[in-house]
Amino acid sequence: MATIKTSAFHFPGQKSIYNGKVRDVYTLENDFLVIVASDRISAFDYILPKPIPFKGQVLNQLAAKFLKATSDIVPNWLLGTPDPSVAVGHACEPFKVEMVIRGYLAGHAAREYKAGKRILCGVKLPDGMIENDKFPTPIITPATKAESGHHDEDISREDIIAKGIVSKEDYEQLEKYTYALFERGSQIAAERGLILVDTKYEFGKKNGKIYLIDEIHTPDSSRYFYADGYAERQAKGEKQKQLSKEFVREWLIANNFQGLEGQTMPVMPDEFVNTVTDRYIELYEKITGEKFVKADNSNVEARIEKNVLTFLETLK
Repeated sequence: MATIKTSAFHFPGQKSIYNGKVRDVYTLENDFLVIVASDRISAFDYILPKPIPFKGQVLNQLAAKFLKATSDIVPNWLLGTPDPSVAVGHACEPFKVEMVIRGYLAGHAAREYKAGKRILCGVKLPDGMIENDKFPTPIITPATKAESGHHDEDISREDIIAKGIVSKEDYEQLEKYTYALFERGSQIAAERGLILVDTKYEFGKKNGKIYLIDEIHTPDSSRYFYADGYAERQAKGEKQKQLSKEFVREWLIANNFQGLEGQTMPVMPDEFVNTVTDRYIELYEKITGEKFVKADNSNVEARIEKNVLTFLETLK
């Protein structure tokens, strides 16, 4: 099965290319971005050795649907998706914080809580909670990139403003957008029998205007539980049935890898790779209510190049 492990295109007016953990970002002279969603997968800030077939297509198409479904709340960077694995939009100056919002005590927040912390990013957490309990109201726990590496670091609202990372006026606007986007995402998830547990949003500015950038509400940026049986599982102290990338992290942990010094990345058997593909497609179909149509990847590079060049002509 052909996959997009990496890309090296030369589009007209191309100024630079940046290879992220998952996406290849091409910046063009006219302040447009061409973003190729590769099939790479990362966990614990490491790119895993094998790409996941159709993962990039799932993320790209899901993000496009959610950007469209929230465009009445906040303007976003997206202009179009000329290819199943490509998005084209406005180049913005990103804010140096990720707006992480949590409706439930899960993931990183649950690990911190279990370690005894009752304040996360300046937010007081209620006593007596157990993992995956719902917060009384959603909380925002921002993150910023560590200067010495690529790990995310928790930071409080107060520190963000005091350090001038984001102005008070802009940060208050980001908070409003974050709460409204999470509410919309939660409504859409509920209609499909899912719970949006937590997610993150990234924002940028262009010509003084704030835009929502990057992907939203995808399994790489969000955690979902199945609503059916949630309360029963919680009452019994059982693990929640979830749709997210967490199962990949769990597989790595079970194989003695958490990205720590001295640990070796385990070999990913083809069977596991296929399972990951199936889980991503399951999430796409569950949350959209639509059948996922696998793109023809027989000559994926030629397909992407042709589709992008055709679309860029329309932007002239």
